[in-house]
Amino acid sequence: MPSPLHFHFDFISPYGWLASLRIAELAARHGRDVNWNVMLLGVSVLKVMGLKPLLDTPLKGDYVRRDIPRHIRKLGLKMERDLDAPVSNPLPAARAFCLVKHHHPHLQAPMAQALYHAYWAQGKDLSTPQAVASVQLPDGMDAKWLETEVQGEFAATLLRREVDASLRAGVFGSPTFIIDGEMFWGYDRLPDVEEWLATGGW
Repeated sequence: MPSPLHFHFDFISPYGWLASLRIAELAARHGRDVNWNVMLLGVSVLKVMGLKPLLDTPLKGDYVRRDIPRHIRKLGLKMERDLDAPVSNPLPAARAFCLVKHHHPHLQAPMAQALYHAYWAQGKDLSTPQAVASVQLPDGMDAKWLETEVQGEFAATLLRREVDASLRAGVFGSPTFIIDGEMFWGYDRLPDVEEWLATGGW
């Protein structure tokens, strides 16, 4: 079997959300599984790179406020979250994902998609363990277990490991795709990702 496609994302990233809706089907067309990897833009962008959040960046932020609604209309999606709404604390959702990936790796994709759907499509605040546990979880997930474990040190350790691994891989933005060691950053790189998978690279 060929190696999986590594998909790096942050739940607070609207472009990561859009990519999460397409990446599994895209990879499957080329015989690849997807390894879902959560990262934190607050670490890579703010701390490591020393940059402002995307929406706080002059000119670029205004562009994003037009670009995301364009994609939403094109894909026929519903987005209840206001792009300018306060950003939720990303840690509970990210830790919850890491727990599910560790204990139930076969549920990593539906868990990520459930959290993304709750945050962007439904506009829910996922800044507490209780809020994360209240989303429509994949079948087989116990909400009370998740709510409790998200608050534990093991979940925090899993997330630190995931974030550290993303930085070692050179990941700085969401979404990022890594195929056989080759990195592609950005939702608009999905056509390149597909062509790379189809041709074996250039």
